[in-house]
Amino acid sequence: MPKLNLERPHDLGREEATRRLKDRFTFVQSNFQGRLTDVTEEWNDSTLTFGFKAMGMKVAGNVVVDESRVKVDARLPMAAIMFKGTVEQRVRQELDRLLAS
Repeated sequence: MPKLNLERPHDLGREEATRRLKDRFTFVQSNFQGRLTDVTEEWNDSTLTFGFKAMGMKVAGNVVVDESRVKVDARLPMAAIMFKGTVEQRVRQELDRLLAS
C-alpha cells in the first residue's frame, strides 16, 4: 500500500494551526459529501486520525500538529499509486495555503 508522508512548517503555533485544520476538515466534509463516503475524523488534542473512501478507494492516516510543523502520514490504496505524486502536491499546496500567516 503506497504511503504519503510529508511535513509542512508553520509559525502559527499549535492551537491556531489545529483550529485551521479542523475548520478545513469540516468544510471538506460538508462540501464533498457526494464524493466522499465512510468519513471518519477523530481529534485527540492536536492529532487527527482520519479515514474516507473516494471513488470506492479507502484512504486513512494521521495528521499531527506541532508548534512549528504539521506532519501528514496517510495510506493510499494500491489503485491510486499512479496518482500519488499529484495527491502529494495537492496536499502540500493546501497545507501551505492553510498555514500561511
